[in-house]
Amino acid sequence: MRRALVIVLVGAVALAASAAYVLRSEPSWYLRARYPLRYEAIVIGHARNYDLDPALLAAVIYTESRFDARAESSAGAVGLMQLLPETANGIALRTGGARFVASDLLDPEINVRYGSWYLRSLLRRYGDLETALAAYHAGQGNVDRWRAQGLGVRFPETRAYVGKVLRLRLVYRSAYAAELALR
Repeated sequence: MRRALVIVLVGAVALAASAAYVLRSEPSWYLRARYPLRYEAIVIGHARNYDLDPALLAAVIYTESRFDARAESSAGAVGLMQLLPETANGIALRTGGARFVASDLLDPEINVRYGSWYLRSLLRRYGDLETALAAYHAGQGNVDRWRAQGLGVRFPETRAYVGKVLRLRLVYRSAYAAELALR
């Protein structure tokens, strides 16, 4: 467990340095052009509803789909937050929906609502952002196995995903502070 913590801390320091460099070296107009923000009302509304940082939600959406509501992955994940239909069906049932169909995930409002609910539930379950993001990306079963073995994130692509979301959270906070009502 100690080794995993050291890896996380070293990664966090590298991430902070990388994000600080990007924010200092790139003008706001460039960050806004490179990292667009779409569906602001939906992002802000669901961030508020689920007590999430709107910049975090924007960073997850950008990382998952680059704000393409029709995005579909080879694994079958759909929409802005790249939810699997099985996961979304479970969310629908837990949140009072009874008529979920997979095509609902192409609706930005539904997709972000379900993705926000899921991210909040992962944050409650794991208690920290990095682990919740790892579970969002690699699945709860994988994260639970790693934790039971006293290991950190085992998939390099998941480590990269977590780092990217955390870095982009800072970018969205900086470039879109007014739009995301950040203070």
